[in-house]
Amino acid sequence: MAMENTRGRILQAAFEEFYRNGFQGGSLNHIAEKSGATKGALFHYFRSKAELGYAIVEEVIQPSGNERWINPLKESNDPVEAIKATFRRNIRDDVTNIEMIEHGCPLNNLAQEMSPLDEDFRMRIERSYARWREAIADALERAKQREQIKKSVDTKGVAALIVACQMGIWGTMRNTKDGKLMIQSGEALCSYLDSLKP
Repeated sequence: MAMENTRGRILQAAFEEFYRNGFQGGSLNHIAEKSGATKGALFHYFRSKAELGYAIVEEVIQPSGNERWINPLKESNDPVEAIKATFRRNIRDDVTNIEMIEHGCPLNNLAQEMSPLDEDFRMRIERSYARWREAIADALERAKQREQIKKSVDTKGVAALIVACQMGIWGTMRNTKDGKLMIQSGEALCSYLDSLKP
């Protein structure tokens, strides 16, 4: 997403503020200052802090998640290997990313903080998770049709497990600050995915 216009700069500054301080702890004054916008401009584009948060989920976090997790699966010749490669690449990148180690997964953070408090947040976050589960299930269905996984595999169930594992792995890293544990968990998931093969 281009961040050259005022609205884009506000979104980027808000993402960074909420990522580092949580949504409830995030400061609109800091967001306005960091984006170079007035608070009036901020409220011109977003009527409330909540509306700004919803836009972060839909316009910043979701496209990033698509790029990292969903797009590599589209039309893959070997979806299981694509899922494994995606996990390994993202883990490799994130165990050396100080911000990711310190703050974890932005979507997971918002889910944990805001889903119990705000139904509109919860629904938007769940839509992101649902798209992700659907993309994985579709990829696994392709693998099943190509006889790359067992016919008995419950593709929707496996997709739900994969997304839950990702949330757990990244959440654990945030808590433990232990990249080795993240790598170990990722490799265990990859071994599980190998067990789906005929």
